[in-house]
Amino acid sequence: MQFKIVITGGAGFIGSNLCEYFLSKGHLVTCLDNFATGHHYNIEKLLDDDNFTLIEGDIRNLEDCRKATLNADYVLHQAALGSVPRSINDPVTSNDVNVSGFLNMLVASRDAGVKRFVFAASSSTYGDSEVLPKVEDVIGKPLSPYAITKYVNELYADIFSKTYGLETIGLRYFNVFGRKQDPNGAYAAVIPKFVMQLMQKESPVINGDGNYSRDFTYIDNVIQMNELAMTTQNKDAINTVYNTAYGDSVTLNEMVALLKEYLSVFDGAVASVPVVYGPNRAGDIPHSLASIDKAKRLLNYNPNYSFKSGLKEAVSWYWENLK
Repeated sequence: MQFKIVITGGAGFIGSNLCEYFLSKGHLVTCLDNFATGHHYNIEKLLDDDNFTLIEGDIRNLEDCRKATLNADYVLHQAALGSVPRSINDPVTSNDVNVSGFLNMLVASRDAGVKRFVFAASSSTYGDSEVLPKVEDVIGKPLSPYAITKYVNELYADIFSKTYGLETIGLRYFNVFGRKQDPNGAYAAVIPKFVMQLMQKESPVINGDGNYSRDFTYIDNVIQMNELAMTTQNKDAINTVYNTAYGDSVTLNEMVALLKEYLSVFDGAVASVPVVYGPNRAGDIPHSLASIDKAKRLLNYNPNYSFKSGLKEAVSWYWENLK
């Protein structure tokens, strides 16, 4: 069956991968993006597909949201201003996009009669909770403006489910990485940034001693979770949130060692590039490890890629596209 799927932030890293995937499945895909952090080159090859529609608009504009959701079956809401440091530097814009923009999309989706609203939540919601692994119903106090905005998203989604009957599912992403992730800019994610530096024989700078750990999650596992959340017929599985992760963690030191190992296959000189250590970053959570039991139980989630298998795929893609 063919569905009309709206993907906000569809020119971004995760959004453009979702656009490609659902187009490959024969669905009608509408991408809404203002290109603040997304890129035209991420969706360039999709523009000739008759099933693909690009709306250059802003989720902070309710009319743009209404235009995008017209006759839509599902919304996969990825648009946001990511990055903890960015939100600390500019909390007002982060709130405008991540909270006001989110509310606009909820309102537009409700009014358009959308079947289900699946949204990118965040592991930052766990805040100062030291419980490991992270379980969905045990959170702490947020450690950054970004974390506050993503938690407010969950609260709004819950209210729209209860008050208006809009089916919602939040996916708390844990450190997603993979093809199309931007290595450039002040707020670049750590894996593509380090890959680019290592390829250029520049020393990557690890914040802290490198023993902070992360549940790095390959992009294809995230696509898998979005599809499961969008299509599940299990009534117990909707109007809730799920960790979207692999369910294992590695330290930053281990991650860099693997990057050097996998890149050395292409260029042996990478192995001898030294690592530099800097101060810890404000708002950073020391350790991140997800329990994926809830997603396994209610959505039949079984991640296709481990961190190592995903990293090998990602490194190959980076080597071909970032050189």
